[in-house]
Amino acid sequence: MALSPSGSPAARLCRCLPSLISSVVARLGHSLPALFSVAAALAAWEAYVRLSGISVLVLPAPSRVAEQIVVNRELLWTHTWPTLQATLVGFAFSLSVAFLLSVLIDFVPRLRRALFPVFVISQTLPLVAIAPLVVLWFGFGLTPKILLVALVTFFPMLVALVDGYESTDPDVSALLGSMGASRASIFRRARLPSAMPYFFAGLRISITYAVVAAIFAEYVGARAGLGIVILNAKNSFRPDLMLAAVVISSALTLTLFAATALLQRLALNWRHAGSKP
Repeated sequence: MALSPSGSPAARLCRCLPSLISSVVARLGHSLPALFSVAAALAAWEAYVRLSGISVLVLPAPSRVAEQIVVNRELLWTHTWPTLQATLVGFAFSLSVAFLLSVLIDFVPRLRRALFPVFVISQTLPLVAIAPLVVLWFGFGLTPKILLVALVTFFPMLVALVDGYESTDPDVSALLGSMGASRASIFRRARLPSAMPYFFAGLRISITYAVVAAIFAEYVGARAGLGIVILNAKNSFRPDLMLAAVVISSALTLTLFAATALLQRLALNWRHAGSKP
C-alpha cells in the first residue's frame, strides 16, 4: 500500500519545521539576558585590566585573549581536532555501553542491585588520581582519552535510561501484554519511547562533562589536544594563550550541548508528528 503524501517522512519533517523555527526564535529571545550579562562581565574585566595596569602575565584582558585566538588560530585548530575526536569517540562508546547495560538491567532487574553499587563507586574515583594510571596503562594515544570520557559520562545516561524505562505507564504495558505482545515488543513499543525524554536529559548532562574529561586526559598525558596547549602555555607563563584554549573548549562544549538539544527537539517532534493522523 502506497504512502500518502501527508504521511511521508518529508511531509512530517515539514510539519516539524515551523515549530522548530519558532522554538529557536523563542530560545534566542530568552538568551538575551544571559548574553547581556556575559557582555557586561567582559566589559568590566576589560576595564579593570586597562585601568589597574595589572600585568598580562597575571590577568590578560579579554581583547588580548581574543587576539591570541586569531594569531594562534592554526595552532588551536590543529589541537582542537584531537580533542573533538576523543570527545565524540569516547562519548559514542559511553552511549553504547550505557544503552546496552540499561537494556540488560531492564530485562534482568536483579542486575540493578548487583551492578549499580559498582557504577556508583566508579563515579567516586577522583579523576585526578585515576587519569595518570589510565595513561600509564594504555599509553599516550586515543585509548586512555576514550576510556576517561566514557568513565565520566556513561553513568548519567545509564541512570536516565533506567529511570525512563520505569516511568512507563503500567496500564500500557499490561494492555500490550494482554494483546500477546512479547517482552521485547513491549520494550520497543512502550518502555523505550517512554525513556526518550529522560535519555535526552542525561545526554545533555553527559555531553558537558565529555570535553572536560578529554582535555583533562590530554593534560595528564597526550601527544596533541587542547590539554597540551593549556599545559605548554602554563609552563611558558602564557595565561593569554591558556585562556584562549579555554575559550575554544567552552565553545566546543556549548556547540555539542546545542547539538544535543537540537537533536532532542527533532527526535521528539518527529515522534509526535508521526503519531498524529
